[in-house]
Amino acid sequence: MTDSVSLAPSPRKAVLRAEALARRDALELDDRLLWDEAIVAHVLALPVFTQGPVSAYWPMRSEADPRPILEALHERGLPLCLPAIAGKRMHFRRWAPWEPIVPGGFGTLVPAPEQPEVKPTILIVPLAAYDRRGYRIGYGKGYYDRAITELEPTLTIGIAYAAQEIAEVPAEAHDRRLDWVVTQDEAIRCG
Repeated sequence: MTDSVSLAPSPRKAVLRAEALARRDALELDDRLLWDEAIVAHVLALPVFTQGPVSAYWPMRSEADPRPILEALHERGLPLCLPAIAGKRMHFRRWAPWEPIVPGGFGTLVPAPEQPEVKPTILIVPLAAYDRRGYRIGYGKGYYDRAITELEPTLTIGIAYAAQEIAEVPAEAHDRRLDWVVTQDEAIRCG
């Protein structure tokens, strides 16, 4: 995929994103905390964590929280990384639990710039909305779709709450299907 591919937000996706995020934001905090524990258990039960680095994201707003997954994988001895945006690209910097993080734009926190870049073998990605085919709606900038394309054959796992599921994501040419979608209720094998 090239940078010349237009990633102008689809009006239909924008509506679906807004609806799914409104449902997610309306979830009770106590429920989300319990469901995060269930998501962690489902993700860690997947038979995919044999090597790293594994990348996840630092949660913002009401996103499902992958930090306990990263802590458990760190305890298993797997190397970790977090994404950081530079220009129009997502880069991945080495990180371990309790290491410093700094503001990274878009409301995110990222490893310090002096941390070495690494190539993850597994990406745990946030979802604004998803369908059972493994298509996702993110925040509309295309960073994860570009990263997935550049990192192929990296394994991808999207995590979200079941309330964020939609019947069908209107997939476009630049969209990349996830291998797994995990919610508090189940792990869905997609790819």
